[in-house]
This record gives sequence, C-alpha cells and structure tokens, in this order.
Amino acid sequence: MLPCTGRIDESLLLKAFENGADGVMVIGCLEGDCHYVNGNIRARARVERVYTILGQINIGPDRVRMYNLSAGEGAKFAAFANEFVGKIEELGPSPINMSRKAEHQKSIQEVER
Repeated sequence: MLPCTGRIDESLLLKAFENGADGVMVIGCLEGDCHYVNGNIRARARVERVYTILGQINIGPDRVRMYNLSAGEGAKFAAFANEFVGKIEELGPSPINMSRKAEHQKSIQEVER
C-alpha cells in the first residue's frame, strides 16, 4: 500500500502482471483533491503508459484501470471493483499466466514419460 498513487511507477504495475496478476486496479483520490498536490495526475499518466505497453505486448490494455474516488465513496468503490473483476473474468487469465500454465503442463508430461 502506498501513501499516494503518485508513488506508483510503471515498473511496479508491470511487475504485478509478471507476478501473476490478471488485472490491476489503481484507486486514487479525486483529481484536484490530492493531499500530495498532483500525485493522482502523475499516477494517471503512468497508468496510461502501462495501458499502452500492455497493448503493444499483447497482454491487453483493458487489464489495467485507474479510478478516482473520495474516501467516503464506498458504494462507488464496490461498483468499480465489481465492474473491473467482471471485465477481467471476461478476458480470462492473462497471456503470461496461460503461458506459464502451458509450460507447467509440458514439464509434468515430460516427467511422466
């Protein structure tokens, strides 16, 4: 957990996929209402760069999203989370996880021979 989404780096988001995430949600404070002045604006730019990268490497840009909420918007958070989880379920496992699963299955078959 970070004190501000402005501390999120592109490599951290990409590392989540490398570590097995099928999707990544970034939740920041409302734009214009950042305690750290413009951290959420920097975070949005970084998320947008990761969005582009995921499209270029065929993982899928829809696997990363940023939302801006205030601390008092619990119902809105739940709606966004449910929407995002639904989208990730629709997309299925990330291509990274699919590749790992196939490699694992192949290893098992080789051992069984």
